[in-house]
Amino acid sequence: MDIAENAALVVVDVQKGFEELGFWGTRNNPAADDNIAALIDVWQSTGRPVVFVRHDSVKPGSPLRTGYDGNGFKEYVERRRGKGGGAELLVTKSVNSAFLGTPDLGAWLRAAGISQLVLAGIQTNMCVETTARMGGNLGFEVVVAFDATYTFGLEGPFGWRQGADELARASAVSLHGGGFADVVTTEDVLSAAK
Repeated sequence: MDIAENAALVVVDVQKGFEELGFWGTRNNPAADDNIAALIDVWQSTGRPVVFVRHDSVKPGSPLRTGYDGNGFKEYVERRRGKGGGAELLVTKSVNSAFLGTPDLGAWLRAAGISQLVLAGIQTNMCVETTARMGGNLGFEVVVAFDATYTFGLEGPFGWRQGADELARASAVSLHGGGFADVVTTEDVLSAAK
């Protein structure tokens, strides 16, 4: 695997509101936060660009709503913002895809000559997957650091329910098998980026 010298790390929705498990339910992958932190550290130490994405929910009861403490980044992310040697961008959004936020992520990446993205963050099967799919559709080379993401169990139609691990695996299979992204481990990415 090759990680470009100017590959952008896109850190999706690593916000305090996702700690409210009473709202979201059971999460998977407890190591995700350590892996996200490690990716940010390597990106910043190598001068690569980092994009921090924040979900500003418009739903009144959401733990991610604007003006609520949960809207802020988790402490380990907030502490790292502004510390890297490379470019940094904050994108805010109220939908699933970071490409439909402000400022325009695709335009920023193209203006900087960036064609490769590495995605990490929350939730695997929601905003990470949607951003990966759109990135692939827009012609970017997308890499998902799978174990630097996590999600929660979910109920769908017909009373069907899937646990967080099942949903994360299904997302990885869809992205990788469908050609939207290369789904790899954090260690794969870190080894290639150093």
